[in-house]
Order: sequence, then structure tokens, then C-alpha cells
Amino acid sequence: MFGRRTQPPGGNEAPPPPSRPTREEPAAPAAAAAPSGQRQAPRSADLDQRLSDLKIAIFNDLIDSVDPGELAKLEPAQVREEISDIVAEIISMRNLVLSAAEQQVVIADICNDVLGLGPLEPLLARDDIADIMVNGADMVYIETGGRIERTDIKFRDNAQLMNICQRIVSAVGRRVDEASPICDARLADGSRVNVIVPPLAIDGPTLTIRKFKRDKLTLDKLVEYASLTPQAAKVLQIASAVRCNILVSGGTGSGKTTLLNCLTRYIDENERIVTCEDAAELQLQQPHVVRLETRPPNLEGVGQVTMRDLVKNCLRMRPERIIVGEVRGPEAFDLLQAMNTGHDGSMGTIHANTPRDALARVENMVAMGGYNLPAKAVREQIASAVNVIVQASRLRDGSRKITHITEVIGMEGEIITLQDLFVFEFEGEDSRGRIIGRHRPTGLRPAFWDRARYYGLDRDLAEALSETHA
Repeated sequence: MFGRRTQPPGGNEAPPPPSRPTREEPAAPAAAAAPSGQRQAPRSADLDQRLSDLKIAIFNDLIDSVDPGELAKLEPAQVREEISDIVAEIISMRNLVLSAAEQQVVIADICNDVLGLGPLEPLLARDDIADIMVNGADMVYIETGGRIERTDIKFRDNAQLMNICQRIVSAVGRRVDEASPICDARLADGSRVNVIVPPLAIDGPTLTIRKFKRDKLTLDKLVEYASLTPQAAKVLQIASAVRCNILVSGGTGSGKTTLLNCLTRYIDENERIVTCEDAAELQLQQPHVVRLETRPPNLEGVGQVTMRDLVKNCLRMRPERIIVGEVRGPEAFDLLQAMNTGHDGSMGTIHANTPRDALARVENMVAMGGYNLPAKAVREQIASAVNVIVQASRLRDGSRKITHITEVIGMEGEIITLQDLFVFEFEGEDSRGRIIGRHRPTGLRPAFWDRARYYGLDRDLAEALSETHA
């Protein structure tokens, strides 16, 4: 064993856990981590309570038996193995009556409490979950298959949940407390995390995790899921490869970041890419990528680095493509400037319900920067900067579709002219309530045809459009 300070006490019964206000006690036991996509059979309430009481006592003995300084010197896999051995020894020395399956549950839960996110670990292991929503200690929801459902997972109390939140945000150098009750962070696998705690969250700490799939999605996968047609996917692939400036528009949970990741797969490996994000979550496959992340102010209220600061700075970094995780403020003006000054192929996401709304939002965000510019001048900047808008939507049956692929053509008077290349048309629903529709091509020739010819992809574009017309 390692770092052993005292021997675990013996005896026939586990004594009640001592009162240690500074010690983090484990949460109510969750199911042991299951293989991806599998669910554990629910345990009875009596068994849960019995294992919970035993786990608290064993956890306290574990704290007395190890040296945290020695723990910090080992790799996570080694720490988990050593903790498993010590817990098994404690169970044996206490003569606790546990079946082999129950002992494995206790060991897995304690390892999760010490090394991971406690009761949430089984949910993180499941690849069929898109979102984890914790509304206080007693309410944990998940989104799976486009539907939100409540789980039977619970934390011991809000203090335990707060400790988990602190562990997440401190891993990326951030903090969350009464003075700074809102925080965006990320997990080690890139999953996006939002934490909001009292006094802003009335019913206790609220934790929201947007999980990323282990298998990265591609446009081909989106075609399999009927999110778009093969022809539309081919047109998007060419638009990305020929350095069109693309905005991915959509509502919350519509799949904007996923789609942006798919589009970046077609960027040439020799190009230098700089990404700017609030919480780094883009998963680019190219070798030459520089990832930038914003920083909140410190305790004294200084040291903040905003998205606009990042976009301004990346212009000095010799980027060939600038990718903004989410355009939500005055940085929109700087991004437009970059798109108009030689940084073709830049991309970003924006919250909007339609392509037209996306352009209106960009115009409003430019105004947020305090620029006293005529509306026509701003719209001319937008029309010359943005080439393609891809609209993603989450439909009422939980499915996600690409509802519009729209080009920005230019200006007519003071109005920005748009043309749709593909539109999703709603036709009805089946007996299971699933949306039925089709992606209809408009038959219009893309405005980036000449750009595709410059890159030698005009034949591929012609083939995609001919298949569409056929």
C-alpha cells in the first residue's frame, strides 16, 4: 500500500460516521459505471440506503488510511487501483457482509467520489446521453434520444454537489462561489459545463453538462441520421473546402457546435487555424491549430480577457482561418473585419431561428460595440463578409435537422439579398410522433461557383447539383 497513515479499525459493525464538517462525504451510491450505452438495473431503496451507510463509514476510514500527498504523485489509474485495494481491505477487516456485486458497487462509487464526479460518473460513461442537467441535489435529468427524462440519481446534499462543481471549475483554473456564482468550464474530454450557484440559483447549485460523443460525428453520419441529404452534405463540404465564410445558426441544443466540427474536417491540413471560445470545446482534426479561451476577472475584478480581445489578438497571429465558437457580442464587428481582409474560410456559430434573423443579430451585435455606423454600411460589411448561412433546428420530436442552406448574395438598396440552396419542408408526422419531411433543393446555382472553379472543385459541385436535379 502507499501513504498509509493508520490501520483501518476492525470490529463486527461499522460505527456511525463521525461528524467532520470539513470532510467531503460521498454521495448516495449510484450504479457502477456501465459500458457505454448500457443501463444498470435499479436497486431497491432499502439496499441503496444500506450501501450508502456502509459507504460513508468506509469512506471515512479511507481518508484516515491514505496520505493525500502520496496520492498526488500517482497517475489516476494507479490511484484508482490503490484505492480499490484499500477499500477491499477495509471491508474485510470490518467483517462487513457484502456480496461480490455489492462490494464492487461500493468500490466503484467510492472511486468515483474520490477521483471523478461522484454519482454523475455512470452518466458520463453512457454515450447515448447528450445533456446532463442537475437541478439541486435531488433532481438529475438527462437528454437521450432527443427526450428529457428524470433519473433516480441523487447527491447526498447540496454541499456534495457544490464540491463536485468546485472540482470541475478548478480543473480549468476558474472558480465558483457567492462572489462569482456563474461559471463556464469544460471537462477533460471537452464536454461543456455551466455552473450557477446560490444566491442566484435559489434551489441549490445547478450544473449543466453538454456531453460530447466519443465517436466524432461527420457529415456522412448526419446524412445517416437524415439531418440532411447527401447532395446538401456535398455542397457544404465544398463550401468549407473553398474557403467560404460560414455562419452556423440555430437555437440552443440544435447541434450548431457539432455541425461546425463537421465542417472543419474539410479544411486543408496545411492551413493555420486559430479558434476563439468561451470554453474550449471544438475538436479540430488538423495539426496546425491554435486554441484560445476567454478568461473571467479575478477576485479583484481585473484580468478579464473577453472574446473581442481574443479575436483582435488572433489577427496578429497570421491565421488563415479564424473560427469563433459562438458569436454573441461586439466581437462580431472584428470577425466581419477579418472576413473582409483576407481571412477567407472563417466560421462561427450564432443563436438565431432563421438565416435572416442571424444577419439581424450580427447587425445588432455590431451596434453593441458602440460603433455609430449607418445601418447600410453595417449591412454592406455583412453582405460582403458572410457567404453561407447553415440553419440547424431541433424539431419538436427531438430530431435535429439542417433546415436551410442559404447564401448571402449581396445588397438591393438597404436590404441584404439571400437565396436558399436547400430547404427542409415539413410534411407531417408518423404514428410515433416523429416528424416527416424532405430536404428540397431549390435548383439555384450557388454564388460560390466561381470560387469552386478556382479551387478545382467545380466538377464536384456540378455533380452534387446534377444529382440533386435528378
